Amino acid sequence: MEKEKRNIMFIGGYIITFILVIIGTLFIGNISANSSKTVKIAHSSWIGFYPLDLAEEKGFFKDYGVNVKIKDIESKADSKSALASGKIQGIATSVDTNVLSAASGLKIQNILALDTSTGADGLVGIKSIKSFKDLKGKTVALDTTGGASYFWFNYMLQKNHMKLSQMKVDSMDSGAAGSAFVAKKVDAAMTWQPWLTKAEARKNGHIVMSSKSSPGIIVDTLGLSTDFIKNHPNEVKGIIKGWYKALSYIKSNPKSAYKIMSGKAGIKPKELKKEMTTEIKLYDKNGNKKYFGTEKNKGQIYKISKIASNLWYTSKISKNKISADKVTNPTFVNQIK
Repeated sequence: MEKEKRNIMFIGGYIITFILVIIGTLFIGNISANSSKTVKIAHSSWIGFYPLDLAEEKGFFKDYGVNVKIKDIESKADSKSALASGKIQGIATSVDTNVLSAASGLKIQNILALDTSTGADGLVGIKSIKSFKDLKGKTVALDTTGGASYFWFNYMLQKNHMKLSQMKVDSMDSGAAGSAFVAKKVDAAMTWQPWLTKAEARKNGHIVMSSKSSPGIIVDTLGLSTDFIKNHPNEVKGIIKGWYKALSYIKSNPKSAYKIMSGKAGIKPKELKKEMTTEIKLYDKNGNKKYFGTEKNKGQIYKISKIASNLWYTSKISKNKISADKVTNPTFVNQIK
């Protein structure tokens, strides 16, 4: 009888232990699954974003514990809806675009400066269009859903005391706008590299103006969902560190870096290197600290965000204004030593 009790107790103990092991395994599996969840970041075909693809390709994000997947989404509207629905967690785009998105109710904050355009954005047109004012009565390809091109275009409209109604606008993304001009479907287009070079090579085509004429207006950032930022602060730091590592790799291994990035850009490494070294400036760790500043000494991003918020509102593109403080999160770039 005593022996039977001991057998029963042994079997019962074994079953309990087995159940606990199973539960523990499932628990650990869930932790592992959560920690390895893919973070999806969208960007368009802009040369300043390709270091993100480099970081993904080389595993730099994973080096800091984050599994990042870069997605190509050209349309600003599509990337906004994807973030709102949780299909992606971040958008690499211009400061003004994320400001407009936040003003429309999208929960997003800029957490990292990526690049500033120093000639890689521009207005291309037929030779008879010699200045911005010559756009009156012309057909212009322009992304009216937001973005750097639309922000800059509206900035120039206000500066020249003009209205959008004074020209015929064909709305399309900036890449398609450049393509439309090269195909001689429009008189002018607001676009970016590599389309500026292609447009300039078109017969009777030239660059009317480039972002060199408006320094500091077009700046690109990485905006992340505010919920993601709140719930995954370590992953946010890992993404930023992955970006910094990509920039370091470009400097130490330029041949390999530009080969990888040119595959994403669809142009030759030599051409991409020229554009990225002469027409944009990439923001590294020190550049980010300076651009964001601190709570007591705020950086340039707050000024551009305020300009964007006011411009979108006065242009009646946005029904609301949003404060620069609400759409800007300097915490992480300042925490990384």
